Amino acid sequence: MINNLRYADDTVLIAENKEDLQKLIDIAATESKRMGLELNNKKTEVMVISRRPNLNADLFVDGTKLKQRDSFKYLGITITQDGKNYTEIKARIAQAKTNFQKMKPLLTNNKITITTRKRALQCYIEPMLMYGCKAWTITKEIQRKIEAAEMWFFRRMLRVPWTARKTNEEVLKETEATRSLMNRIRRRQAKFVGHIMRREGLENLITTGRMEEKKSRGRQREKRLDGMTSWMGTKRVTDTLSETWDQESWKDMIANAKGQGT
Repeated sequence: MINNLRYADDTVLIAENKEDLQKLIDIAATESKRMGLELNNKKTEVMVISRRPNLNADLFVDGTKLKQRDSFKYLGITITQDGKNYTEIKARIAQAKTNFQKMKPLLTNNKITITTRKRALQCYIEPMLMYGCKAWTITKEIQRKIEAAEMWFFRRMLRVPWTARKTNEEVLKETEATRSLMNRIRRRQAKFVGHIMRREGLENLITTGRMEEKKSRGRQREKRLDGMTSWMGTKRVTDTLSETWDQESWKDMIANAKGQGT
């Protein structure tokens, strides 16, 4: 069981229930004091990740109740209490658009060839949107937002006003481009999955492991591998994972995957 994640001076304590988490906090506080350190109550916060909303977790450090949050940013990634990527991906799209506006004089300059401007877009804007995409679970709704953001970039590079009745196909023809952002995200995800499957480490166990509890009622959540399996054209997730062991074959599958654009 993993009960803590550490990066530099950031520590995340993890437990399945409130009682176990309180024990971990008490141990961390006691051992810190023993070494002459002290937990900062103002910077220490709690979040419950669950399908059930608005669950309370009253946890304390030296009698001081810790603040509970419904979202938290860790290592640049926004984690929400429902465990979904929706908020993080929306924030990534918004950040990419903000930075596009900062580079607008360059990206919309007609004196610079469209080829050069597209390269600038891929170098400076799209990486902000794609940060952390290897771990995203992409639903159809999220895919539509990503594709809409891609067209937003192209339309503004051509200075197409929102009142103009230009179709996406006409905009793509003028920019001499195809819809490729989703394909590049999927390729990154596929390469990452192939890498962790062949390593047979902790990431492999997390990816292939199964929960022992019964499935909840209603429609099940889409998993990260479900969308990738559909994109690669394989029938089942198990078929997809079995292909990762042959690195050359896996590279060919990624290169030949049929997605949106090229």
